[in-house]
Amino acid sequence: MWQIYVDSRVPVVVLASFALVVSLGMGCSGGNASPTPTSTGGSGSGGISATGGKGSGGAIATGGSSASGGSTASGGTSSSGGSLGSGGSSTTGGRSGGGGTTGSGGSSSVGGSSTTGGVTSSGGRTGTGGATSDGGSTGSGGATATGGRTGTGGTSATGGGAGGSTVRLDAGAGTGGAGTGGGTGSGGSTSDAGAGTGRSAGCGKAPTISSSQYNNGKPISITAANMQRRYILSVPTNYDNSHAYKLVISFHQRDGNDIQNYSWQYYGLLPLSNNSTIFVAPNGQLNGAPCAGTGSGETSCGWPNPNDSDIALADAVVAQIEDSFCVDTNRIFATGWSYGGAMSYETACARPLGADNGYLRAVAVYSGSPQITSGPCPPSKAVAYYASHGTNDNVLQYSGGVSMAQNFAKANGCTWATPTQATGSHVCTNIAGCATGYPVEFCSFVGPHTPYPDSGQAQGSWGPGEAWKFLNQF
Repeated sequence: MWQIYVDSRVPVVVLASFALVVSLGMGCSGGNASPTPTSTGGSGSGGISATGGKGSGGAIATGGSSASGGSTASGGTSSSGGSLGSGGSSTTGGRSGGGGTTGSGGSSSVGGSSTTGGVTSSGGRTGTGGATSDGGSTGSGGATATGGRTGTGGTSATGGGAGGSTVRLDAGAGTGGAGTGGGTGSGGSTSDAGAGTGRSAGCGKAPTISSSQYNNGKPISITAANMQRRYILSVPTNYDNSHAYKLVISFHQRDGNDIQNYSWQYYGLLPLSNNSTIFVAPNGQLNGAPCAGTGSGETSCGWPNPNDSDIALADAVVAQIEDSFCVDTNRIFATGWSYGGAMSYETACARPLGADNGYLRAVAVYSGSPQITSGPCPPSKAVAYYASHGTNDNVLQYSGGVSMAQNFAKANGCTWATPTQATGSHVCTNIAGCATGYPVEFCSFVGPHTPYPDSGQAQGSWGPGEAWKFLNQF
């Protein structure tokens, strides 16, 4: 059954189409331009080919500036070239959280996962019963694997959204296809459904990262996969080490960088977070080496993720932030536009909360592609999934964005039906039947390649508010 709501208050702005095609199919606006992330004005070899993907012509052209008409220089060498170290071992802090005591040697050796202690204390994160849906069987305490990051099995996979997909036209994000009766079982919070609060190792202690290193756009150095990488950090101005905060990993687009992402306020989410969230913007890589630009944006800087080296960066950043600050380990999210959207997608496939070394509860992907970043996708485990994509996107195909949502709908146990495609006002569809706590929402809009639908800028766009509403429900 489809329920339709219309809100005429949202103006319809039709953005001009643009052509931006590059060798790897990765495009993104404004490499070194001002923070107006429309697809026009991309620098150098920016742009992700709509047809490239990982197939022919999909390699990133290093330094190849696009010719007039948007065609790229053929034969560009791939930026995902060289082998990068041991592929993704985290270097600092382990993945131990504050819920359980970490033993000596809690730092990680490979992949950043703590071998002792972990987030769970005795009994794990799940309480008796776990989360049940309407009629679903309880997990009888949940599996708590000693020292494991989360308990598994406390969450029931049944009881998804009753009443079919919910379609909204220019409406605020509602509960959509929320399942009936999917509450928690008796006694204790759930791990997978995000009802409980996991507390990281940084809770109750002074931050080990100096205040001079955050809230100012200055990159912080970190080692991941034998490379010196960096990220930018923003912490709530009223930070309290006794309170567990959400954490958002914000991946920049191709031709962008951490500095630009910070200036964009993490795709407009920071002003909406009301001091509830810690934000990090990792910096990408190019031709097997870390991007090192000091300006706003860097030509061809992106997320090829060779040997999972960019996943390793995300692992290392999360581990360092959890060790230094009080993080709610059940509420870690990723977001990104274009190449950054593809990286968010791959990170969700590689690090779903509840899996070994996993930590991502939900992702918000803007105009992404399933083909431009290497990794373990399509997903095999559930992660709550939000996406927006323009029907006139000539950089990364609209159909690719739909397929990414479909892949997570399958992993989340949803009953797939193709989301309504916008022809005027934007339309957000909540896919029906998803496992309790693991919704999939897809927002279609008539427009080009942009993270900010309608206006092309954070101000005046419904995009940031819709994405934040989705993430903030957990």
